[in-house]
Amino acid sequence: MSSQIDHLLSESRRFAPPAQFAAEAVGTTELYERAAADREGFWADQARELLHWHTPFTQVLDWSNPPFAEWFADGELNVAYNCLDRHVEAGNGERVALLWEGEPGEERRITYAELTEEVKRVANVLEGLGVGHGDRVAIYLPMIPEAVAAMLAVARIGAIHSVVFGGFSADSLRARIDDAGAKLVITADGGYRKGKVSPLKPAVDMALADRGSGEQETVEHVLVVRRGGNDVEWNPERDLWWHEAVPAASADHQARPFPAENPLFILYTSGTTGKPKGILHTSGGYLAQAAFTNRVVHDVHPESDVYWCTADIGWITGHTYVTYGPLANGATQVLYEGTPDTPHPGRWWEVIQKYGVTIFYTAPTAIRSFMKIGREVPQRFDLSSLRLLGSVGEPINPEAWVWYRNIIGGESAPVVDTWWQTETGAIMISALPGITETKPGSAQVPIPGITIDVVDDSGEHVGNGNGGLLVITGPWPSMLRGIWGDPERYKETYWDKFADKGYYFAGDGARLDEDGDVWLLGRVDDVMNISGHRLSTAEIESALVANEAVAEAAVVGASDETTGQAVVAFVIIKQSFLKAHAPEGLAGTLRTWVGEQIGPIARPRDIYIVGELPKTRSGKIMRRLLRDVAEGREVGDTTTLADTAVMSVISAQLK
Repeated sequence: MSSQIDHLLSESRRFAPPAQFAAEAVGTTELYERAAADREGFWADQARELLHWHTPFTQVLDWSNPPFAEWFADGELNVAYNCLDRHVEAGNGERVALLWEGEPGEERRITYAELTEEVKRVANVLEGLGVGHGDRVAIYLPMIPEAVAAMLAVARIGAIHSVVFGGFSADSLRARIDDAGAKLVITADGGYRKGKVSPLKPAVDMALADRGSGEQETVEHVLVVRRGGNDVEWNPERDLWWHEAVPAASADHQARPFPAENPLFILYTSGTTGKPKGILHTSGGYLAQAAFTNRVVHDVHPESDVYWCTADIGWITGHTYVTYGPLANGATQVLYEGTPDTPHPGRWWEVIQKYGVTIFYTAPTAIRSFMKIGREVPQRFDLSSLRLLGSVGEPINPEAWVWYRNIIGGESAPVVDTWWQTETGAIMISALPGITETKPGSAQVPIPGITIDVVDDSGEHVGNGNGGLLVITGPWPSMLRGIWGDPERYKETYWDKFADKGYYFAGDGARLDEDGDVWLLGRVDDVMNISGHRLSTAEIESALVANEAVAEAAVVGASDETTGQAVVAFVIIKQSFLKAHAPEGLAGTLRTWVGEQIGPIARPRDIYIVGELPKTRSGKIMRRLLRDVAEGREVGDTTTLADTAVMSVISAQLK
């Protein structure tokens, strides 16, 4: 079967960077030239310029045992020192590191000096509890400053953190604690979500209870932050309060250097079946690429910008672009605890107005949900401080991109659409906002020092104008170093398909346009075969969202006797249109619309108007559940959904 993915949707809008933005931008064309001339030398320069090395490295890349890379291996550094102490020592201790806003409205302004002192105290508490170099610590916290401090304290002592998103169940938490063999859990009584306290410690208690025979208990202590004020059960031999232990600890702590390849964290990827996959990242190469991409893609000027990435620390985006990248760069950033619509639908815009946010980085799912509510909500707030917008997590369709630029970015802020993964550790493909002429819906170009291609099933370059499989053709500093405890699974999952070429295959389809720019087409699993044409769900979803009535759409291929597979779409209609139109009429109109936008081959067999779509807690649409519904099957496992009731509502609607 050909791996060529048909491309039928055209997008011709182009936006050059504003002149003043281009004149002051961090990223320049010279970066591409330096990287093209000497890729390893380029990364060595970035690592030296952006980071402090206790022991300077002399070797850059060791790729003698692929797919296991080592970067800067003979160098030594301390990740927390790079994010904290050195800024204080440079005289920037009074600069605000975190502008924290709790969902109910409390606020805290934490300087670099204050955050450094807190992290030193936490590091002393951890060491006092017997946690040391190489030990694993599970972190299960809401978006509070203590979450960032906990990650940095673990890094400071050379231990390994495994952050588990606070929305995961006790079972998910238990699987991750057990797989990592965590010695300590850091959690909170609860955290605010949608106006009420969501309990956290009870899930930890459940995860640590009921050990069967033969199950080893590795957790010795649970450190608990008081946040929700909710009642919790207490085990005095195991549990201790953060607010008692941390202030009592010494604020004197030396940051010891560790080798660049010292493991920094394990992050379990969600949405997989069976045993969770613990993606392992190390220190030097990861921090170098995190700092570099945050600086040039987000155009961070630490002395003047207020940066806000809305991701939770439970996801890779929260690791790289909340904790490590911005703090390594000495930036000031907003940290917000709650959901975008609590206590009102304009909450995020209110936060941007309040703190004068200049750089805003969020997910397409959030942008489309704001489109659904309508532009009048953001237009009630002053968003004129914004000068750069970013998108992360999945391909952003052109209409959402343009809405984001025009309504949120005042028709002038550049939009950087970034492609990367938990496994890649940092951004791999993105426009550089001061030099790239941006194209709505396209991730565009590999960042300097990264080598990307789009190939067919045999690993051959597909050429401009064609679609295929997205591969990374050479090692990069922030790449995963394996799957925790399972090197064979690592090779099999990411490297076996193109083992002869040495390419990393991510599972994403992409196409190259006439300029050679990259357009993501979603997971290869989401490509449909309609009458012999391989069509991307992403393109049909984009066509649907381009209709003025549609806020969001999810498309799946359902088996069909005539065509092999048929297109089935689930569509959320904007509130303003629901009042004026009957759903049946809208479905017919949208079928015709897709036929006109793309061609008759892509016209959906069925369009269902729904109120919500099934999404994971990180905002990714779970298309396999929609496929179950479209094919009349029992709906599969819904445990990773943000709202498990969504599927029963959709199923009931279809009947």
